Amino acid sequence: MNTAVIYYSLEGNMDLVARKIGENEAVDLFRLIPQKEYPTGKISKYFWGGKSVTFGERPKLTNPTIDLDHYEILVIGTPIWAGTWTPPLNTFLHDYSITGKKIILTATHLGGGADKCFEKMKISLNGNTIIGTFQFKEPLQQMDEHIDEKIETIRTLIEA
Repeated sequence: MNTAVIYYSLEGNMDLVARKIGENEAVDLFRLIPQKEYPTGKISKYFWGGKSVTFGERPKLTNPTIDLDHYEILVIGTPIWAGTWTPPLNTFLHDYSITGKKIILTATHLGGGADKCFEKMKISLNGNTIIGTFQFKEPLQQMDEHIDEKIETIRTLIEA
């Protein structure tokens, strides 16, 4: 396996995308798990998530260390919170030195912000080759009618 899917998912949207990517591929899935999970209730989710993003928090993760040397391609996924990636992904990007990789960026959202997030991620991941960016609008609620086509394109990039 030379591909790792590294992602955070609060309510399952990004988890669905990651699992679909890995469904027919030999990829390793790494779901980032913060030591203290964020609430999922509507108001508390936006309050705590927004506050955490605004202050650039990097929560401690319970995941074992990921040996990125084993992977040529990284698929990095996050929900969009306040126009950027989530704090657990912030921890990952801060804690790992990522260079010389082919990277596919994926994001889930309620209605936008992915392009802005991807631009910030590209800056943070300087020294790598971004080979694709894909955004998904609420996949669990089937709001993205092109999800299967996008997943197939991601798989094609992984196989290339």
